[in-house]
Amino acid sequence: MALALRKRGPSKFQQAADGSMTLMEHVRDLRNRLFRASLAIVVGFGVGIWLADKVRVLLSKPYCDLPQAIDPGTGVCKFVQLGVADVFLLNLKIGLWVGLIIAAPVWLYQLWAFIAPGLHKHERRYAYVFTSLAAPLFAAGAVLAFFVTTKGLEFLLNISGPDIATTLEVTRYISFVTNLILLFGVAFEFPLIVLMLNFVGIASAKRLLSWWRVAVFVFFAFSAVVTPTPDPFGMTALAICLCALYFAAVGVAFINDKRRGRGKEIYAGVGDDEVSPLDTTPEPVEAGARVEASDPIDAPEPITAPTPIERRYDDMT
Repeated sequence: MALALRKRGPSKFQQAADGSMTLMEHVRDLRNRLFRASLAIVVGFGVGIWLADKVRVLLSKPYCDLPQAIDPGTGVCKFVQLGVADVFLLNLKIGLWVGLIIAAPVWLYQLWAFIAPGLHKHERRYAYVFTSLAAPLFAAGAVLAFFVTTKGLEFLLNISGPDIATTLEVTRYISFVTNLILLFGVAFEFPLIVLMLNFVGIASAKRLLSWWRVAVFVFFAFSAVVTPTPDPFGMTALAICLCALYFAAVGVAFINDKRRGRGKEIYAGVGDDEVSPLDTTPEPVEAGARVEASDPIDAPEPITAPTPIERRYDDMT
C-alpha cells in the first residue's frame, strides 16, 4: 500500500527570501530568534561563572610568571582587592564574557538566519568566507596580545627597581588584559576590510599595493596610540603583524583580480587624466530602406463657437 507523502511548504528562509513573509511574521521570527539567542547566552553565562576562577588564573599568568610578582614570604602570586565585592563582580564580568564566547555559535547563527534572506546568493557566499576568516584572525590577535602583555609587564616592572614592591590591583589588571586582547583581536580584522574593498570592486589590487607606504605609516601610528603599554615591544609587534596581514590581503586581491579578469578591460591602461583611444576607421554607410508615402490626412472638422457668458457674472465667477 503506497503512502502518500505530504508535500512540505516553503521554509521560513525561503519565505523571507522571496518576500512572501508578512511584516507580523518577520516580527514573530525576530522575537523567536532573540529568545533563542538570549537563552543560549544565559546558559553560557552559567558555564562562564563556573569557569570564572580558572579563566582569571589564566589571565593572571603573564604577571604571575614574572619573578617580581611572587611574594618572598609565601612564594605565591598575589593581587590587591580594594573593595569587598571586587572579586565577585569581576567573576560575573568574566562569566559574561566567557558566556558570550561559548554561546557565540548559537546567537551568531540566529543573527545570520535573520539577515541572510535579504542578501543575494553571492553576498551570502562572501559572508561565509569572511566569517570563517574572522575567528582565526581574532584568535591570532588574542595570542599576540598575551605575548605583548608578558613582555610589556616585564619591561615596566624592571624599570621600578628592586627597592620598590609592586602589587597590582586585580580588577584593573584583568581589565587591562581583556581590553588588550579585544583591541588586538579587532585590529587583526583589518585585512578583511581590505579584501572587502577589492571584492566589491572599489579598489583593485594594484591600487591597494600603491598605498603600502601610507598603510605602513598608519599601522605604526595606530599601534603607538592604541597600545596601552609605553614599551616598544607591543607597538612594534602589532604594527609588523598588521603590515604582514595587509600584504597578504593584497596578494589575495591580486588572485581575485586575475580570476575576474580585471585589468584587461579596453580602457584599463588609460589614466584618469589621459584621453581614451578612439577607433577612427571609416565605416561604409549603406543606403537606407525606401520609405512609403503616407496617406493624406483628412481635413479638420469645424469648431463650434462657445456659448456666450451670462452678463450677470464676470470672467472670474
